[in-house]
Amino acid sequence: MSYKRHRFPRELIAHAVWLYFRFPLSFRLVEEMLLERGIIVSYETIRR
Repeated sequence: MSYKRHRFPRELIAHAVWLYFRFPLSFRLVEEMLLERGIIVSYETIRR
């Protein structure tokens, strides 16, 4: 899969997807977990 047009690195995208599918989390909870690590991303970005 090509990540050329994405704003975030592929490792971050993969981590957000892993969190969402591995644990019963909402997009907003994934957003909060990433924010705790200093990564600012909206839940809408994660949803897309």
